[in-house]
Amino acid sequence: MKQKIVIKVSMPCERSRSKAMTLAARADGVISMAITGDAREKLEVVGDGVDPVRLVSYLRRKVGHAEILQVEEVKDKKPEEEKKKPEEPKLPQPVVVHPPPQCYPGGYHYYRHPPPMVVCEEPSSCPIM
Repeated sequence: MKQKIVIKVSMPCERSRSKAMTLAARADGVISMAITGDAREKLEVVGDGVDPVRLVSYLRRKVGHAEILQVEEVKDKKPEEEKKKPEEPKLPQPVVVHPPPQCYPGGYHYYRHPPPMVVCEEPSSCPIM
């Protein structure tokens, strides 16, 4: 279950904000995080299977005062968009066309064969090469 957690953390300086972000990033299941709010005191964490109580207690020990403001489930918008999208008509696949052999006066045809190529990755006991 993907969820969005908003945590109010005492982050008076940029160093404490950076520390809170790195601690939140290390938590299991965290997908993304951001610092929000007018005074930049809220940490918004989005993740799958994140334990909000454990995350807040960890932030309290390492950064300072922290409290949970909001926990809500995030629903993916992709399945709705896929249902609404009409299927596009498939274009035909391109076909490889080789040019015809060159014709010379008198009815002679000239066709150029590719040169023979021998690839040998490992030495073998074959005397003919």
